[in-house]
Amino acid sequence: MSSSLRRIVFALFIATTLFCATITAHAADKITIASVSWTGVTIKTEVAASILKSLGYETDIKVLSVPITYTALANGDADVFFGNWMPSMASIANKFFKSGKVIKYVANMPGAKYTLATPTFCAQAGLKDFKDIAKFGDKLDWKIYGIEAGNDGNMIIQDMIDKNMFGLGKFKLVASSEVVMLSQVQAYAQSNKWIVFLGWAPHSMNERIDMTYLTGSTDQTFGGNDGTATVWTNVRKGFVEDNPNAAKLFSNMTFSVSMMNQIMTSLHEDPKLGMKKAGLKWLKANPDTYKKWLKGVTTVAGKPGDVAFKAYLDSQF
Repeated sequence: MSSSLRRIVFALFIATTLFCATITAHAADKITIASVSWTGVTIKTEVAASILKSLGYETDIKVLSVPITYTALANGDADVFFGNWMPSMASIANKFFKSGKVIKYVANMPGAKYTLATPTFCAQAGLKDFKDIAKFGDKLDWKIYGIEAGNDGNMIIQDMIDKNMFGLGKFKLVASSEVVMLSQVQAYAQSNKWIVFLGWAPHSMNERIDMTYLTGSTDQTFGGNDGTATVWTNVRKGFVEDNPNAAKLFSNMTFSVSMMNQIMTSLHEDPKLGMKKAGLKWLKANPDTYKKWLKGVTTVAGKPGDVAFKAYLDSQF
């Protein structure tokens, strides 16, 4: 082979290598986030997407049901999910964790709550525990209110009814959206009508409604500690290896219950703010939080991540 031909072959090799590297880099620069239509998960998702954007990543948010979220993660159609409530989602999520196709990854919010609740006046009248619900079936119109169909909380309630746990066999699950359910709860509470519903914290419902969480949950329902929950960030298999910088960000992103309550309350007070802006506004007022999240994280170009996100925040307000 002549020297000139060798130079041409070498040049083509270098060009091909760079081209392939560019394709790989661009593929890694797009992050697909699975979300569900719950306020808290949406806020976390929108905040994460904004931070990723400030770092130079392209993001795609897919709003799915809980079961489809795990199928998407397992198939590689989604990269990350910030709303794995445990133990209530165990019946859906554990098989994906055990298969290794979805990685549980990091607890992003300990000390949460997810269980059945009732207006406080009902609790004061004797509806305090799961075993008390059936005693007041007539007052409750034999209904328990959940959120969207396919939600893990609804599945737990339906299982309780199907198995006649706590004597709930005569009850009917009423499935709707988070917004519709809470509007109904508020209307009932204001008119002193009895209702049992799916409640959780953090959420502004805890500020807007005089409500009481029921005791009596078991390992077969919402968990043995009266519905106390931990929310996890899940990632697809291989994500950490494919995207170590973004994975570092996600491992750093933790949310306290008080932080989320404050964001949700501000959103309730000013609905025009929107979930994304509400989250970003809180971070701008609490820079130590995002600085902690971005420790050791860089932009796609390798520059300090906290500096890039601060500039992004400043452009939003």
